[in-house]
Amino acid sequence: MLTVDFSRFPLAVGDRVLDLGCGAGRHAFECYRRGAQVVALDRNGEEIREVAKWFAAMKEAGEAPAGATATAMEGDALALPFPDDSFDVVIISEVMEHIPDDKGVLAEMVRVLRPGGRIAVTVPRYGPEKVCWALSDAYHEVEGGHIRIYRADELLGKMREAGLRPYGSHHAHALHSPYWWLKCAFGVDNDQALPVRAYHKLLVWDIMKKPLATRLAERALNPIVGKSFVAYATKPHAPREDRA
Repeated sequence: MLTVDFSRFPLAVGDRVLDLGCGAGRHAFECYRRGAQVVALDRNGEEIREVAKWFAAMKEAGEAPAGATATAMEGDALALPFPDDSFDVVIISEVMEHIPDDKGVLAEMVRVLRPGGRIAVTVPRYGPEKVCWALSDAYHEVEGGHIRIYRADELLGKMREAGLRPYGSHHAHALHSPYWWLKCAFGVDNDQALPVRAYHKLLVWDIMKKPLATRLAERALNPIVGKSFVAYATKPHAPREDRA
């Protein structure tokens, strides 16, 4: 299940991609399949080891084209172990809402992104996220949990302050908002509640089968209750100095 829409965020074969805070690796895997040179970075060593195993399995199965590369590594988003201008593309999906110093993370992403490069940022959307917080303290008052809720204009403003030039945005995963509302209402750790189990089955069926009816429904509902806000931006080229 991808949050970044690659029809709006085109990826070229050979692009150097950083998936920052990659988690289970869903965007990193898609970039690898598309022929990119991918680095998947996360502070969670256990998840990174799993991502590395999946990269190896994908290579063995021939899922990535010749020339594509994939590396999984532990790292700190506030002190990225890469030189300036290292990547053509940076993706950070559902991460910034966890990090106190979000401006510091943006600054690091801008530093390692080459001029003219592209960045995709996704965060939980304000409205659906406010419902979750209202229904359950346990949803966000946990170690490593969500510490803020972004309004779209706030996130875009911080991206501009960091030196990025936003060029597009949209909402995603409308069908997932009710699932999280149910989780919050019945207990975030209570997966056995009948409404939660039933809705989870629906989501799994939708992800596996991709039926037209639910695709159309989600497309229509995304502007209203999409769970995620997705923003795309470029890093401008530095202005040329006037020649004497």
